Amino acid sequence: MPLSNSARTVVVAIAAALGVGATANLGAWQLRRAAQKLALQESLDTRARLPELGAAELARDAADAQAQHFRPVRLRGTWVERSTVVLENRQMNGSVGFYVVTPLQLDGRPEAVLVQRGWVGRNLLDRTLLPRLDTKHGSVEVIGHIAPPPARLYDFAGAASGVIRQNLDLVGFAVESGLALAPLSVQQADSIATAGDGLLRQWPRPAVDVQKHYGYAFQWFALCALMAGLYVWFQFVRPRLLKQRQRRS
Repeated sequence: MPLSNSARTVVVAIAAALGVGATANLGAWQLRRAAQKLALQESLDTRARLPELGAAELARDAADAQAQHFRPVRLRGTWVERSTVVLENRQMNGSVGFYVVTPLQLDGRPEAVLVQRGWVGRNLLDRTLLPRLDTKHGSVEVIGHIAPPPARLYDFAGAASGVIRQNLDLVGFAVESGLALAPLSVQQADSIATAGDGLLRQWPRPAVDVQKHYGYAFQWFALCALMAGLYVWFQFVRPRLLKQRQRRS
């Protein structure tokens, strides 16, 4: 049974109200996400300006470690060279290569810290041919900033093993290496001690992508305005114009 004109008007009004409300809320949600990410970036920038942390101040659990992410740090310890691994398919400055990761056994403490020492390019003909890594023996000083463990990439092979790996699970690697690893990692910075080691350390900053959210918000608000405009045109403006033309004719 076809709807009457009044019923059709009500249905169209409800559909328009739902559409306008939904798109307006989605646009506002994108603006809120942008504000949250701006606040996160401001927090990270503030942490980066704080004084350096030492070994005694490092977090002992994952929750406290997250609050220390991107704090500058200065540590002394000994490289556990036997536990060095390289994570493949890692990008730096648009090139694909490896992240070199080595635990640092802290001086005077039972913990070791996983250090992302830098990036090195891969051999395009044979991925298993790794460049010689200059790992100094004895106590060394590591300057950098606290960071989450290396980001996890999709891995078709499953469990990681060997020197070349796709991913590194902090808990599993602690068991494998027999080290008491702190619940964080350090991204090493360039210094006099790292000169000539062949590793690149232009670590990417966390992606904030605020402009993406602004773009999505604009699209949702534009769709909201379009739906509202079409409703007003077809329900109010156009019928009035048609009536005026009929009266003139």
